[in-house]
Amino acid sequence: MARKRAKTEAAAQQEAPPSEGMFDHRSLDRLLESNRRWAASQLEADPQFFKRLVEQQTPEFLWIGCSDSRVPANQIMGLSPGEVFVQRNVGNQAGHTDMNLMACLEYAVKTLKVKTVIVCGHYNCGAVRAALELPSRTPGLVNCWISDIREARNQAAAELEALGPDDAVARLCELNVLRQVFHVCTSPVVQSAWAEGTELHIWGLIYDLRDGLAKRLAGPFTASSEVGGDEATVQNFVESARGVVCPLTQQLVGAVIRHTAGPFSTGAVEGGQPTTLADAARTSAM
Repeated sequence: MARKRAKTEAAAQQEAPPSEGMFDHRSLDRLLESNRRWAASQLEADPQFFKRLVEQQTPEFLWIGCSDSRVPANQIMGLSPGEVFVQRNVGNQAGHTDMNLMACLEYAVKTLKVKTVIVCGHYNCGAVRAALELPSRTPGLVNCWISDIREARNQAAAELEALGPDDAVARLCELNVLRQVFHVCTSPVVQSAWAEGTELHIWGLIYDLRDGLAKRLAGPFTASSEVGGDEATVQNFVESARGVVCPLTQQLVGAVIRHTAGPFSTGAVEGGQPTTLADAARTSAM
């Protein structure tokens, strides 16, 4: 009897219309109708819109951002479809072992010939907050995925512990962007492009959900970016972060310097002094 009642209730739930304001996930009709309206509006405004999209894809930007649904690349930057190539993941990570991201970066640089790579994080990022609050032994893939953010947290522990919870999240969001910019700059794809003389600019931005504005955090970095030797190499790498409007920037820069100084302490280029960012990265690989 109980089993029959449960089946009846389940059937009733399937047949019942969705609550007001909720999306009916049993059908995509609403989304498809929205798509039709969008396509019609595009054609009304520009009859050649889709014809141009079919004929070519020539974006000048690669956007590496967070999967957060509130941070869409095109809308934030005021760009149309076809103007920006996009790679998004949880926490805007750019690790060298992520084949998805590295393949996207390679395609963007070598095939699409983008001129600018933007790493954009955002304040109040859930992945960054999790790196601060989620126990390290928590099971699941997300906990593994944010390990690089957690490493940044560990390196800046003293600064972060001196802050309130929200300020600590904001600080680590910025630190995470700089760390991922570093990963992009030292990736084999970018190193190869710079060695070949390709024009390629790497930027780090941070987006604020409260006002919809993106701010420069670091960059542009190119093959000719001036970099000093050893620890100073890293300081020069993040020096442009001092230009961001943020009261915590000085401590942020110091945290990045301490975190990344180690890899540059070995090797030698041109008499022991790396002269460009590319040289510094090659030194770290020796």
